[in-house]
Amino acid sequence: MGTVTLGVSIAVPEPYGSFLQERRAGFGDPHAHGIPTHVTLLPPTEVDASSLPAIERHLAGVAALGRPFRMRLSGTGTFRPLSPVVYVNVVEGSASCAWLQKRIREASGPVARELQFPYHPHVTIAHGIPEEAMDRAYADLADFEAAWTVEGFALYEQGEDAVWRLDREYPFGDAGGEAPVPRQGDTSRPAATSR
Repeated sequence: MGTVTLGVSIAVPEPYGSFLQERRAGFGDPHAHGIPTHVTLLPPTEVDASSLPAIERHLAGVAALGRPFRMRLSGTGTFRPLSPVVYVNVVEGSASCAWLQKRIREASGPVARELQFPYHPHVTIAHGIPEEAMDRAYADLADFEAAWTVEGFALYEQGEDAVWRLDREYPFGDAGGEAPVPRQGDTSRPAATSR
């Protein structure tokens, strides 16, 4: 069956998603139109295609434990000089993203993996482009703001053309009752929504 490259993320909804994707393209990022605007939960991961059913069951199980939560983006940041990335900051919803990505990558699961860098939820707006363009991205979107309620996450597959395509969406489950809110610095449980 061969291998496939998968990623799991939270999509940035409209009108923000298209706006940031167009801005990313405008800064000269050649990959902008092949990558939907998102917050990563599982970075690109190559897996055996035969493991897809187990991965889908695992993701459904994680989603069933999740609860809707508020996501807010504000301003820009950068990973330079460590990594050539400029991003929009996640200023609300980080603890819930951290909880989800940890469960998705858990050692006993079908997509267990270590990360190259510590997990830091963000929305990439420039990657691997000239420094002047990175500086412009950082400055031009410094006042960007967006907020919405996250209702789930999605599995994406990268095609041979390097374009990422939606494979399946995983809405959060609702077992009733109030979801636990993590204590300060505790990423062991998902945050409850503030609707």
